[in-house]
Amino acid sequence: MKEIVCKLLVIGAGPGGYVCAIRAGQLGIDTVIVEESKPGGTCLNVGCIPSKALIHAAEEFAVVRRMAAGRSPIGIRVADAAIDLAKTIGWKDGIVGRLTSGVSTLLHKANVKIVHGRAVFRDGKTVEVETETGAQIIRADTVVIATGSEPVDLASLPFGGRVISSTEALSLKDLPEKLVVVGGGYIGLELGTAFAKMGSEVTVVEALPQILPQYDADLVRPVLRKLGELGIRVLTSAKAKGLSGDGNALFVEAADSQEQQLPADRILVTVGRKPKTTGSGLEELDLDRSGPYLRIDERCRTSMRGIYAIGDVTGEPMLAHRAMAQGEMVAEIVAGRKRAWDKRCIPAVCFTDPEIVTAGLSPGEARAQGYEIRVGQFPFSANGRAMTMHSDEGFVRVVARADSNLVLGLQAVGAGVSELSATFAHAMEMGARLEDIAGTIHAHPTRSEAIQEAALKALGHALHT
Repeated sequence: MKEIVCKLLVIGAGPGGYVCAIRAGQLGIDTVIVEESKPGGTCLNVGCIPSKALIHAAEEFAVVRRMAAGRSPIGIRVADAAIDLAKTIGWKDGIVGRLTSGVSTLLHKANVKIVHGRAVFRDGKTVEVETETGAQIIRADTVVIATGSEPVDLASLPFGGRVISSTEALSLKDLPEKLVVVGGGYIGLELGTAFAKMGSEVTVVEALPQILPQYDADLVRPVLRKLGELGIRVLTSAKAKGLSGDGNALFVEAADSQEQQLPADRILVTVGRKPKTTGSGLEELDLDRSGPYLRIDERCRTSMRGIYAIGDVTGEPMLAHRAMAQGEMVAEIVAGRKRAWDKRCIPAVCFTDPEIVTAGLSPGEARAQGYEIRVGQFPFSANGRAMTMHSDEGFVRVVARADSNLVLGLQAVGAGVSELSATFAHAMEMGARLEDIAGTIHAHPTRSEAIQEAALKALGHALHT
């Protein structure tokens, strides 16, 4: 049995793992990374990147369909509109392939050794990896667990056949005529919206009273309105009970406790994600847990000396950029640098139509923490750039302390607002006050002007409303 000895072992080559390994390699640390699938993890292979590609393709097709139907608001017409889903998926796969290849190249450039296979812990310093050429033992001074997460299934709707997860949804070669999405969170709504734009009849089933329950009603309202325009049926306070006898429909218990049957070619279950730890031997280690997740401190250390954990396996927020930041930090800690997790905020984006972006506290969250606040909100319907792009739904909102004008949070809903996330996070990290944002000259005409206007409004002297 082959044996490798190294300074740092990273288990999982997702966003957190590969960033950790690359940075460690740059710092001269003898590093090995183990990955049982392709580099890039869920985000690159079956999550963030492929889903955004599909969302973009769906929006492009929706625009052409409106043109073909003579409903283009800017006067463009085309003769016909059709989509070849297999070709669309092939285009998406090409993007993923280029990016995974790029990750491998970066790892090699940083002198990181890549071992392909599943790592199983023997003890806190040793793993066994079953590779194509046989078993491999890897011993390391320090281990980073970055195994990520996987979709949660339902006992009444196990994955298989017509019941699919987001992974299978991103690889369909044929467009489902009727798609039922179980779970009204961001994954379900992003994919459900995309399939509706491509021509599927979509129904969303959400057990809670509101879709996108992590957001306040003001942010969700424009999304709900667009779902209606797309013909997407939304059932809230409704529970999926299981398949019909022939498997062609989903039984749902509606808000009034009445059971109804929803015909479906595919049932997409998106009710959450769970840490991916099964079969890794982690249960043999004495690691503290926080629910199903590995408990970590401000340096991503677990309860066992020499073992760190980063990314989805450590819990919410399950975001690739959080994992990347943790991975980079841990690599520097292993190299002997003084680092600690002190992020003021982690921006989050929901790629629905329209998009939602948040950073810091919402008005309700700020009040719940005892703050007296000022809130400024500016609509995109008064923003010139948004109007010229015929996408003026939504708004930008800023939340600040009433006593000092310190910005506590920024939120937006609208077309393309994901690109405002860096500005939001930067303002939060730098401890900006309303005067800082209001006094910064914003380029005209851009959507970003709405941020300045929201700050001006919170100060009591908005210029354009």
